[in-house]
Amino acid sequence: MRMTRLPGIHHDANCVVVQGEASVVLIDAGTSWYQALQVERILGLLEDEAQPDHLLLTSRRYPFSGAAAHLVERWSNLQVHIGEAGLSALETGDFFSTWANRYDSDMPPVQAEAIGTGDIIALGDGGIQAIALPGHAPEGLGYLVEDRSTAVVGAALPRADLPARLDLPGSSLLDHLASLERLMSLGLEAIVPMRGPAIRGAHHVKDVLGRHHAHFESVLADEGRRPRGWARPAPSALWMTPREPWPLDEHEQAPE
Repeated sequence: MRMTRLPGIHHDANCVVVQGEASVVLIDAGTSWYQALQVERILGLLEDEAQPDHLLLTSRRYPFSGAAAHLVERWSNLQVHIGEAGLSALETGDFFSTWANRYDSDMPPVQAEAIGTGDIIALGDGGIQAIALPGHAPEGLGYLVEDRSTAVVGAALPRADLPARLDLPGSSLLDHLASLERLMSLGLEAIVPMRGPAIRGAHHVKDVLGRHHAHFESVLADEGRRPRGWARPAPSALWMTPREPWPLDEHEQAPE
């Protein structure tokens, strides 16, 4: 099994390419802004004559799903999967709940199949299991690459120092807290967030998840209000920016 993260460009979320003996899986697609470049980046990773078989989306939001239709145009056998609550938004090209309108973009519609918690995509030499992570979106999912003890979690954890934004259509503070607790219970060795490099090391992962959970516990205790002094997020942002910076050990390296 080979697992590679393609760093998000500009507004794009990370795209993860997992190549197994029997199938190739993409996790998240990025926006439609850089979809042609995304195809070329994926092609540069594929071995021999391999083609992607599955595209697993962590949510309907545009930074994760905007390029899905273009990827299906490039690879006609590519199956798109999303949590059931996100199917209608993808198939109708809903530019409101996908948040595409905040990027002054349309939302290219795409046909998708529902995937739910516990479902496994076989790789031949391992598997990828869907994990329910609602909160940032009703259909929110993470994908556990079991042999690596690594979860790709999308907007459930935008970055170690950036907590999720929960005032988007369908967001839920209580669901998000439960999702963080679910991740904490897995004893993960690594997490691939929405943006930036993977968060690695079981102790470090536990610390990061614990910090995010404690923050949202305090938000809940304050009846869901934005912490005093925190700036209103930019319209396109899927995260909040703390007034006092949180620790960040992971930094994107410029390509050589």
